[in-house]
Amino acid sequence: MAVVLDLINNPRPRHPEKAHRPDTPLAKKPDWIRVKAPVSPGYAQTHALMREHKLVTVCEEAGCPNIGECWEKKHATFMIMGDTCTRACAFCNVKTGLPAALDPTEPVHVGEATAKLGLNHIVVTSVDRDDLADGGAEHFAQTIRAIRTHAPGTTIEILTPDFLRKEGALQVVVASKPDVFNHNLETVPSQYLTVRPGARYFHSLRLLQRVKELDPQMFTKSGIMLGLGEERNEVLQVMDDLRSANVDFLTIGQYLQPTRKHHEVKRFVPPDEFMSLEKVAYAKGFLMVSASPLTRSSHHAGDDFARLKAARLAQANK
Repeated sequence: MAVVLDLINNPRPRHPEKAHRPDTPLAKKPDWIRVKAPVSPGYAQTHALMREHKLVTVCEEAGCPNIGECWEKKHATFMIMGDTCTRACAFCNVKTGLPAALDPTEPVHVGEATAKLGLNHIVVTSVDRDDLADGGAEHFAQTIRAIRTHAPGTTIEILTPDFLRKEGALQVVVASKPDVFNHNLETVPSQYLTVRPGARYFHSLRLLQRVKELDPQMFTKSGIMLGLGEERNEVLQVMDDLRSANVDFLTIGQYLQPTRKHHEVKRFVPPDEFMSLEKVAYAKGFLMVSASPLTRSSHHAGDDFARLKAARLAQANK
């Protein structure tokens, strides 16, 4: 039904590559997954500001369950380079297809909105732009510079695509000096062909490792989702792989299925399992770990960044 309605309201479906796939079952969410509908005045104010500056947020495009909580506090994750992705990951609700040209005014709009929101910490992510020669690396760098100009006191976290086959792109982004460089592995290697077919696990891992080689002081971060069919031993191996790449911060959350055309939820992982994985991850040497059913990459990012800096300082003083 959702796909039919989408075709009525839009000439082109949101996910054309999924339109003819058989429906997968939508499992009933357990009580620990439920969140309140976004209705607060703070949410409305943040929504108005996003529209005023013609900005796209991953909060909306990916259907994040934490949007009500975050927008009430005027926390938002800006998604640059448009709302259309050149990849077609089985878990993602962001629109897919051929994107429009980059908006050269977007970096300034992001900088201005950051200042208006009075953010201490901002997260900037993007769609994949395989159509661009540099994958959008220079646009990321321009956005970071614009935020520094308009909101010099704001710390900047970026959540980037993998820049697959984009020689020199990573160096451009790292040289612009974000405070945190995040790139999500999303799932375990055995699930890549079905969950993240346009990506390569070891390329993503190497990307994170290269960030540390280019700038050893830059914080690095990555995240995975549970409930896609992974085994516990595979999750533990991903932890080891990330620590081998010197990644500082790990997030682990529950995968939630956007529509019947997306990858089905194989299992809802109970909170105690997330707590167990968090303990294991800390034991493996991560400076910061956030693991819970509703954990998302940018959820509580500002508070987590403060804790991340404190953890590094404590480690240095041992």
